[in-house]
Amino acid sequence: MSDARLSPVIAAGRPIGLESGPRRSGPQLDGRLHVSGLIGFALVLLGGLAYAGYSLVHDMNAVGETPLAIGAFALLALALLIALAFEFVNGFHDTANAVATVIYTHALPPLVAVIWSGAFNFLGVMLSSGAVAYAIVTLLPVELILQVGSSAGYAMIFSLLIAAILWNLGTWALGLPNSSSHALIGSVIGVGLANQLMAPEGQGTSGVEWGQAVTVLEGLLISPVLGFVLAALLLVAMKAVVKRRDLYEAPAGEAPPPLWIRGLLILTCTLVSFFHGGNDGQKGMGLIMLILIGAAPTAYALNRTMSDDMTPVFAKQSQDARAVFAARAGTMAPPDAAAARVQVAEALRTKALNTPAVYAALAALSEDIAASVQRHGAIRQVPAAATPNLRNDMYLAADAVRLLPGTGAGFPEAEGKVLKAYAGLLNDGTRYIPTWVKVCVALALGLGTMVGWKRIVVTVGARIGKTHLTYAQGASAEMVAAGTIGLAELYGLPVSTTHILSSGVAGTMAANGSGLQVATVRNMALAWVLTLPAAITLAGGLFFVLRQVF
Repeated sequence: MSDARLSPVIAAGRPIGLESGPRRSGPQLDGRLHVSGLIGFALVLLGGLAYAGYSLVHDMNAVGETPLAIGAFALLALALLIALAFEFVNGFHDTANAVATVIYTHALPPLVAVIWSGAFNFLGVMLSSGAVAYAIVTLLPVELILQVGSSAGYAMIFSLLIAAILWNLGTWALGLPNSSSHALIGSVIGVGLANQLMAPEGQGTSGVEWGQAVTVLEGLLISPVLGFVLAALLLVAMKAVVKRRDLYEAPAGEAPPPLWIRGLLILTCTLVSFFHGGNDGQKGMGLIMLILIGAAPTAYALNRTMSDDMTPVFAKQSQDARAVFAARAGTMAPPDAAAARVQVAEALRTKALNTPAVYAALAALSEDIAASVQRHGAIRQVPAAATPNLRNDMYLAADAVRLLPGTGAGFPEAEGKVLKAYAGLLNDGTRYIPTWVKVCVALALGLGTMVGWKRIVVTVGARIGKTHLTYAQGASAEMVAAGTIGLAELYGLPVSTTHILSSGVAGTMAANGSGLQVATVRNMALAWVLTLPAAITLAGGLFFVLRQVF
C-alpha cells in the first residue's frame, strides 16, 4: 500500500483531494445525537445541578450552619455555576485532543468516541487523589484565601474563572488547541498582581506566590517539549521493534483498523481521558472548595469526616511541632493566637519566615490548634464560632512549614520528619473534597466532552501534519500523553493535556518525515505564547472592575 499524502486543503472538518494511492477518507464528523440522547443529556445535566443544590443545603443543615440570605445564596450559586462552567468548557476544549486520534484512525465512530471519553473523564475525576486540587489554590494571595467569603474573595473567584473561560472559548472558536490549565494559572497570576497593585499605599498586600507559580509553570512550559520529543522517539522505537507495515500506514477508506491496532488506540484514548479527568478535574474542585469555605465555613472549612481517633494524634503532633518551633524561637515569647495569625500571615506575604519572632508565632498557633481540637473532642465537633479561626490557624501553619525550607531554614532529619508529618495532618484537616463536589465536577467535565469537540478534533487530527494520521502516530502521541499526565497526577502537578498531545502529534509527523503544516503549528505556538499574558490581563482587568462592584 503506497504512502498517499493528503492535500492540506481542509473543508468542513474533512480533508479533501488526494495526490495518489488508495482513497484516504477523513472521518464523518457531521453525525448528530438522536433526540433521545439530547433528552438524556439534559436530564443528566439538570439532575447534577439538583443534586448539587440538595447536597449543599443538606451539608449546611447537618452542622447547623446559619441559613444564607437570598442574596448570599444566589451569589454562592452563581459562583458554583461559573466554576462548573469552567470544567464544562474544559471538557470540550481539552478532551477533544484525546479523541482526535481514535476518530481520525477510524478506531471509533466520532459520537461513540466522545461518549466513551466523557465516561472515562467522569471516572478519572471520581477516582482522583485530590493532590492537584489545591496546587492552584496555593498560588493565590494568602489574605484572599483566608477571607475568601469576603467581597474581595468573590471578586477573585469570578475574575479568574471568567477570564479562563473567555480565553478558552476564544481559542476554541478559532479551532486552536489551548491549555485550560495554562489559562487558569494565568488568571490566578493576573488576580494576584491586580490585588497587589490595588492595595492602599502603605498597606502590605500579597500578590502572586511566585515560588509555587514557577514550579507549576515549569510543568506547563515543558509539556510541549516533552510531548514532541517523547512521541517522536516512541514512534522511531516502534518502527525499529514492530515490523508491521499496516501500523505505519494511513487508514484506507472508512474501515476500522485491524483488531489489535484498534484495541491499542482505544486503550490509549481511554487512559488519556481517565488521567485528564483526574488531573484537570481537580483544578475546578479546589476552586469550588474555596467558594464553599467562604460561603459556608462551618460545613466546609474543616474536614469533619476525620475520625475521632485522630484527636490524640492531632494533639501529639501539634505539641511536637510546637516544641520544634519554640526551640527556634529562642527567648522570644509566643504571642497570643490573634497576634500570631497576623504575624505568620505577614511573614508568608513577605517570605521572611526564618526569624525567631515567626517561630514564636508558629509555636503559638500550634498550641492553639492542639488546644482547640482537644477542647472540643474532635475536628467534627468544633462549633461554628471557632471554625474560621481554627481553619486559618491550620492553613497558615501548614503553608509556613511548606515554605520554610525555601527561606534558608535547615532542620535536622528528626525535626524535618516531625514538621512534614504535622503539615500532612493539617492538610488532611483542611483539604478534603465532598463526594457531591467530585460528582458535579465529573458530570460537568464528562458532559462537556460531548459538546463542541469538532473544531479541536479537526485541528489535531488533520491540520498539524501534511499527511493523514497513521495508527502508530496516533498511538505514540496518546501513550506519551497518558503516561505524562498519569505521573503528574501521582505527584500532584498540574500539566497540560492539550500541549502534550497536540505537540506529540507534531513530533510523530516530524519523526515520520511527513512534514508539518506551518500555519497551524505557528498559530498553535502563538496561542501557547499569548495564553499567559492574555489571561493575566483579562483576570486582572476583571478583578479591578469587580472590586468596584462588590
